[in-house]
Formats: sequence, C-alpha cells, structure tokens
Amino acid sequence: MDAEIHASIDQSGDYEDWRRRKADSNKHGGARAASLACVVEALENMVFLSNAINFVAYFLKSMHYPAAESAIMVNNFMGTSFLLTIFGGFISDSFLTRFTTFILFCTIELLGLILLTIQAQYSRLQPAMNRRPSHTQAAILYTGLYAMATGVGGVKAALPAHGADQLDHSNQRLISAFFNWFFFSLCAGGLVAATVMVWIEENRGWNCSFKISAVALGLALCIFTIGFPIYRYKRPSGSPMTRIFKVIASAIRNRKASRSEMTDQIASPGATRSNDMFRVLDKALFDDTITAAQVEETKTFLGLLPIFASTIMMNCCLAQLQTFSVQQGIIMNRTINNFKIPTQSLTVFPLTIMLASIPLYERSVHIFERKISAKYNIFRPLKRIGLGLALASGSMAVAAVVESTRRAAAENHVTLSVFWLVWQYLLLGVSDMLTLGGMLEFFYSEAPHSMRSISTALSWCSTSMGYFLSSALVSITNLVSGKFGGEWLGGNDLNHARLDLFYALLCILNFINFLNYIYWAKRY
Repeated sequence: MDAEIHASIDQSGDYEDWRRRKADSNKHGGARAASLACVVEALENMVFLSNAINFVAYFLKSMHYPAAESAIMVNNFMGTSFLLTIFGGFISDSFLTRFTTFILFCTIELLGLILLTIQAQYSRLQPAMNRRPSHTQAAILYTGLYAMATGVGGVKAALPAHGADQLDHSNQRLISAFFNWFFFSLCAGGLVAATVMVWIEENRGWNCSFKISAVALGLALCIFTIGFPIYRYKRPSGSPMTRIFKVIASAIRNRKASRSEMTDQIASPGATRSNDMFRVLDKALFDDTITAAQVEETKTFLGLLPIFASTIMMNCCLAQLQTFSVQQGIIMNRTINNFKIPTQSLTVFPLTIMLASIPLYERSVHIFERKISAKYNIFRPLKRIGLGLALASGSMAVAAVVESTRRAAAENHVTLSVFWLVWQYLLLGVSDMLTLGGMLEFFYSEAPHSMRSISTALSWCSTSMGYFLSSALVSITNLVSGKFGGEWLGGNDLNHARLDLFYALLCILNFINFLNYIYWAKRY
C-alpha cells in the first residue's frame, strides 16, 4: 500500500491517549515518545545478547552439558526467541495495544531471567561436578530459558512498532530515521553485552552477570512504563489473520466465478489499488461478508511475504558471525599489546562497524536527498535491502578468500592476526544495517495498519529462519561432501576442514537469492 494511503489512515484519528480519548498531536507521540523505545531497546538487547553470548559457557561449566549440546541449546534459544516474534505480533495486533503487549512480555522475560538468576545463585539447584542436571534442575533451567525466549518474542514484535506509532506517518523520512536509530540502539546494547558484560561474567562470575541483567531489564521496563502519559495508542481491531484466512477461503470457494460478474464489487467505495499478483483474491468479494478493504489487506500482507523470504539467506550468512567466524578467531592471533581478546568479544568488530555505519548512513541520506531527485533515491527501503543482500554475497566471497589464506598460513606454521576477519565483518555489518533497518522500515510502512506488529515481526522471523537454515546447510553440506572424499565441516579442527569452500557456496547461494529478490522487488 502506498505511503500516502497509510498517512491518510493514520492521521484519521484512530490513535488514542491513555484515557481512551482521541490523541492530541501536541501532547501525545512525537520524537520524545519514540526515543524512549530506542533507550529501552538498548537495555533489553544488552540483556538478551549478554546472556546469549554467555549461555554456552554457563551450560558447559555450571550445568555440565556437553559442548555440542550446549551449542544446540543456545541456537534453539536464539531461533525460538526470534520465531516467537510472530506470536507476539499477533497478540499485539489482535487483542492488546502494543504498550500492553510490551509490558506483558517484558515481565515474562524478566521472570524467566530471575528464575535463572536464582538457579545460578544456589548450588543445590545446579548439578554436582561432572554430573548432568537432574530432572528438577533441568526443568528450572528450561522454564527460565524459554520464558525469556517468549518474552523476547513479544518485546521485539511490539517495541519497534510502538515507537514508530508515535511519529507523523505523513513524513516517511522521519519513520526511516527512527528505524535507523532503533537499529543503532540495538547495536549499542549488543556492544555493551560483548564487552562489559563479558568482562563481568569472566571476572565476577555468573551470579553477578545474571543480577545485573535482571536489574537492567527491570530498569528498561520502568523507563518504558513512565512514558505512558505521552504515548499514543492504536487499539487492536480483532485478529487480522482470521480476516486473511476468511478472504483466502472465500476466494477458493468462488474460484470458478467469472471476474466480469464482480466489476461492481471491485470498483466499490473503499477499495484501494489492486495488486495484480493476487487479483484472484478479488473473487472473495462474491461473499457478502467480505469487504474490499479486507481483500486489500490480504493482498498487501501476502505481497510482503516474497520480500521476507528473499532475506532469509542473508541472515544465514549473519549466523556465521556467531559460529564459524568465532571458531576462526579462536585459532588466530588475538593478542594486542599483551592483551588477549576474549572469544565472546569477537562480535565487537561487526557491532562497532554497524554502530559507525548508522551516522554515516544518515549523513549520506541527508546529502543525497538535497542534491539528487527522489526518483533515483537508492535509500528507499527496497533498494536499501537489495544493496544489503548484494553486500552479503560479497562478504562471503571475502570470507572464502580470508579462510583460504588462513589455512595456507597455518600449513606453514604461521598464525594470522584475528584482524584479517575485519573485512568480512565490515561487509556483513554494513549488510545487516542496510537489510534489517530496511526491512523494519519497509514492513512497518507497507503493512496494513492493523498488522504492523506482526509485519514488523517478519524482520526478526527472517533472522530466526536464517539460524535454522544455517544449521540445515551445514548438515547438508557435510552429508554431500562426505560422499565425495571428506566432510567440508567435519571434525573440530578448522585447519583440516574446508570452511573456505563452504563460504564460497554461501556466496553463490546469496547471489542466486539476490537475483530472486530483484525479481520480486520489481513486481512489488
């Protein structure tokens, strides 16, 4: 749907204040209210990533799970957290305001974190040395872990949409800037997690790390709640997914009907522009209970799905930053002036690059818009996402070359500096900034106004699918390569693996995916 259509909808008075009266633009919403969402995201993401980074070591050293099982547990936690954003978005759009959804799910996340903190505090809730957790101990661990995952899902679905709701939707540049700085806040929280929180965990222990995380998340909840008098709220209008399934079911029932018989319904008042790709759905209008607005809502949401699917492969590449890139860093030279960079802090490189790229991007947009026609604006969301996908393919090509160079050096008993990885971190960092920031803006701005939380959640769901796809590709690669001489990623020694070939494969798959994205972006 066009931005102008959204603007007319959003400015029509369907926002309310906390007393359920029509929101006053002079008192409610605005940059001040939206900025609170950025502050809260920095704190919440610091808590989420600091625990995600340290969970492998905690499961291994304190809960005595095997290394492989610990890694799988963390991957499942990360993937589930992002996947549950769809559930959080559904709740937010269908039953609760985005404000209430955040409060509810942040509380669930906090309760899960408190449970893990209690378990880390008392030794009787942990297994004895070299013994696996008992059923009770494992139940406590998994309850706390997946309470956190559920909370994260709701928070990440509701918070960005709530923040953007506070702004004037007739000013698309303002919406774009908000999502850029929201992404900046996300990375800032991640940077603190990869530095300060890693140091606290290594030097002060799990107890201190969990306690600080609980306090930080509680502070985020308080900061968000304090802003309730100045927020504006979008009341939910029932389940949009129910309406979508109803439209699709009606279109299927009437699939044999002649389109010429329904000209009057299509042209009826309230119908907006038709999406030719899904014009078969117009046949749902033979059902008197289906409105043109509901058909258009369904078309618009379905039109977002090919764009969503085209971003999953890029997130598969991003998953390598927390898996194989970290394993590369472990066996490379991590010493700087007698200081050895902790393994968990290797993510500092991409996070720093992402943080630096946001102000540079905002400055570039400002200069570009002043000097060049909007027609050729490369910073529009679809073009921005496309550029990010292209850089993802380039990053994998660079990663393949770097890994090949590292292996050749290792054969000559030379250990390369970990800073060789900066090149792939640089490209992937900028790629993530362009793609995720563009997706948040695109899915929010283009979604039906009744589905903005669940549509924004598609950005996070893409990340989840990327993690799961990465695991599947590793298994498939080992299965196929094992039949032709030896597994590319088998064993624990990267010097005897062929990670460079795996990166080259990802480069090729990403390039094919980029061509697929161009096809759908042009048809949108």
